[in-house]
Amino acid sequence: AIDANEPPRIALTPATWSLIVSVNRRVNTGLRAVTDTEHWGEADRWDLAEDGMGDCEDFQLVKRKRLADAGLSRRAMRMTVVIDEKGEGHAVLTLLTDRGEFILDNKTSEIMPWYRTGYVFIKRESQDSVAWVSLGGVTSPVTTANR
Repeated sequence: AIDANEPPRIALTPATWSLIVSVNRRVNTGLRAVTDTEHWGEADRWDLAEDGMGDCEDFQLVKRKRLADAGLSRRAMRMTVVIDEKGEGHAVLTLLTDRGEFILDNKTSEIMPWYRTGYVFIKRESQDSVAWVSLGGVTSPVTTANR
């Protein structure tokens, strides 16, 4: 669901940045990375990793939930599908802020601007409707289920 009354961007204050860094690091170190095939016997399943295990999109869903629970605009946090350094589908969380778009990734606890990741950006959730929007017209991977 999209709440159009929520701000489309997060105001990056020192306290907000500290919260984002903390949540990103805690989730990255607190969950065990496993593929959906290993975990569920399915090629791709999006889940909140309530059992402490998950793959890339599960890590990002947990981060988004914790940040939203802490008061950040859920509308400004968009699940995003990329092609990673191995040429595989991968999911990251894009934070739309008043200082640019930053990426939370389970492969690193460094939070960086999207253009520094080295990823090819495919699509992300829309801020205005329940849909995905294309980011550059590259063909989408079949699954995003890597660690």
